[in-house]
Amino acid sequence: MGGVHFGLERIPSLSRSGVGRAEELRSDHDALRAGWAGALLLYVDRTGRFRATAEGALDFAEPSSAEPEPGAVFMGTRDGRHVWAARRPALSGDLADLMSVGAALSDDDAGLVTGAVAVLGWHDRARYSALDGSETEPSLSGWSRISATSGHEEFPRTDPAVICLVHDGADRVLLARQPTWPQRRFSVLAGFVEAGESLEACVAREIAEEVGVTVHDIRYLGSQPWPFPRSVMIAFAAVGDPSQPLRFQDGEIAEAAWFTRDEVRRALGSGDWASSADAPLLLPGSISIARVMLESWASESVAD
Repeated sequence: MGGVHFGLERIPSLSRSGVGRAEELRSDHDALRAGWAGALLLYVDRTGRFRATAEGALDFAEPSSAEPEPGAVFMGTRDGRHVWAARRPALSGDLADLMSVGAALSDDDAGLVTGAVAVLGWHDRARYSALDGSETEPSLSGWSRISATSGHEEFPRTDPAVICLVHDGADRVLLARQPTWPQRRFSVLAGFVEAGESLEACVAREIAEEVGVTVHDIRYLGSQPWPFPRSVMIAFAAVGDPSQPLRFQDGEIAEAAWFTRDEVRRALGSGDWASSADAPLLLPGSISIARVMLESWASESVAD
């Protein structure tokens, strides 16, 4: 039967990137100092906002000091210029954030802001060593922190989470709503990977815990960084049985149901969670890999 296996039809918005990270320069202080004068600076405030033009492009600043700013992170190179990101408690001008403009940014801008929001958020939370509690200082151009007491080096954390589109191998998909979400807002299922657990095992466990469904034919689809604050969403599809009773066992799901492909197509045409449409089903916005998954599944046709 067709429709069992499908792939993502487009690259998720926050997975796009055209900036070379130039890791070899992170410890080359002479090269970084030489490139600083012509560098592009991306400032991000503590809420994840940054300056953007009316056309939706990043509005960079230029260096006002002779050497790289303390706390700035070297993000890589772009059109032959060094690019840095730094935290600014308050910004003025036209501001945007990834949630509102992530899908509209260019590949270069999307990759740069996603990385900047993630690594700067890590610095905010890593000021003290997880090993001995001592203060840490940025090193390696912002890509690590070192304990002032022990010299122990820590690197930016990324927490893996699985996100899975469960379908019946034919024309229905299982969607759910968390207790904190308003009525009619549904999405695919997701959860964090536990220590010592494979991604596939996490898919099976999370779905069983959240809705009581046993899945099989677990297949990888793609991934997307999700810097809110430091996750990567690893996408799968899996097959479940709609006749199996739904049971909400861990309190993370308030409501779940099987929807037909036509119902999902109509919901995708109605907009997203931000839509004011009086639709019976509202789905995630374009910045989320969940939407790409649903669009890709909905575009498939099921053979007789």
